[in-house]
Amino acid sequence: MKAMKWRRQYLIITAVVVVVVAAGTFIASDPFATSSITTLRPDDVRVLAIGQKVYQAQCATCHGAKLEGQPNWRLRDAQGRLPAPPHDASGHTWHHPDELLFRITKYGVAKAAKLENYDSAMPAYEKVLSDAEIVAALSWIKAQWPAEIKTKHDEMNASVTRNP
Repeated sequence: MKAMKWRRQYLIITAVVVVVVAAGTFIASDPFATSSITTLRPDDVRVLAIGQKVYQAQCATCHGAKLEGQPNWRLRDAQGRLPAPPHDASGHTWHHPDELLFRITKYGVAKAAKLENYDSAMPAYEKVLSDAEIVAALSWIKAQWPAEIKTKHDEMNASVTRNP
């Protein structure tokens, strides 16, 4: 009887250990599991590989394969819309914190910035891309910036986090 009780306890403990190890392995393999979903990850090669593909498929048509944006991006077009801005160091993307960049991409400029009547050609990607894909694309963009721009962006993010 004692042997059966011990064997049952052993099997239960073994099963729990297997589940914990499997869960830990799954979490460790998920490049988004350990960070806030809106926090960019420009140093994570797995995230960047996804981000480059997403950027090329969804963003490059308007923002340029080299992040250069559309010509005259500061001047409104005939419909009153601003052309797609560059995402390189010459643009203003790095002037916005991670969370706002995420919201703009997911929900569109008007909703993200709470500008009811703002008309933009920028589509909302809420039903097109997952949150992880949005973070990956934005992370890839940030990874292309010069080190001093990344540092300024990191400092701004830290400031926003300290002073919500």
